[in-house]
Amino acid sequence: MARLTGKVSLFATLMLLLTLAHATALGAPDYDRDAALAQSQAAIGTTLANHSFRDTNGQRFDLDQLRGKPLVISMIYTSCHHICPTITRNLQDTVDIAQEALGDDAFAVISVGFDWRVDTPDRMSKYGSQFGIDDDNWHFLSGDDRVVNALAQNLGFQFYASPKGFDHLSQTTIVDADGVVYRQVYGENFGTQLLVEPLKQLVFDIPRTAGVVEHWIGTFKLFCTVYDPNTGRYVFDYSIFVGIFVGVLCLGAIATFVVREWKHAR
Repeated sequence: MARLTGKVSLFATLMLLLTLAHATALGAPDYDRDAALAQSQAAIGTTLANHSFRDTNGQRFDLDQLRGKPLVISMIYTSCHHICPTITRNLQDTVDIAQEALGDDAFAVISVGFDWRVDTPDRMSKYGSQFGIDDDNWHFLSGDDRVVNALAQNLGFQFYASPKGFDHLSQTTIVDADGVVYRQVYGENFGTQLLVEPLKQLVFDIPRTAGVVEHWIGTFKLFCTVYDPNTGRYVFDYSIFVGIFVGVLCLGAIATFVVREWKHAR
């Protein structure tokens, strides 16, 4: 009888452990994509706090180190086998196009592992290496649960544990030079322009207080750097301002003709 009682007790304990494990796997309530999207959009205009992470060498890395130029943020988890790698690969291709158009040092990128128990500096290093990313302006960062959740809240990024790993919105965030969330880009294979156009606005929108010459040069680059759908790259197109210049000359010629004929009629 005692042996039977012991077996029942052992069975009950195993069932309890399985139940707890299942509850942990399910995590938070069912993922609601519409609610996640609304929270993501509500984060626009939020100023990021100076969160402290660890880089791939295990050294402290503060977000304030990246202030002064736009920042692209991607939150992923390294044990993901499809969604996150697809997002990172597409981001890599788009960043390459953006750097070609705007300059290698025009903006920075960070990939943050949100599965904080697993996404250690070593795992983040291997994750970046599997894509062949070797860019001084792209940082792969790790953090504890507190800092990961704090950054996610700042970005309006939700992630929930699920039996398949995590449920989360496919979100890439663009932050301006002052650390303010400027734009959210969604999808695993988002279009090139969805990321580059906001970055172009931030990089080339030079205020008049920085100097009249710098302001006009920035404005010139903003309008002349255009996307070429035939090549999938950005090109510097002078034809816009050439067209404006020719239009002004034509208007001037017409005005001169009208004034001369008016004088002749008098």
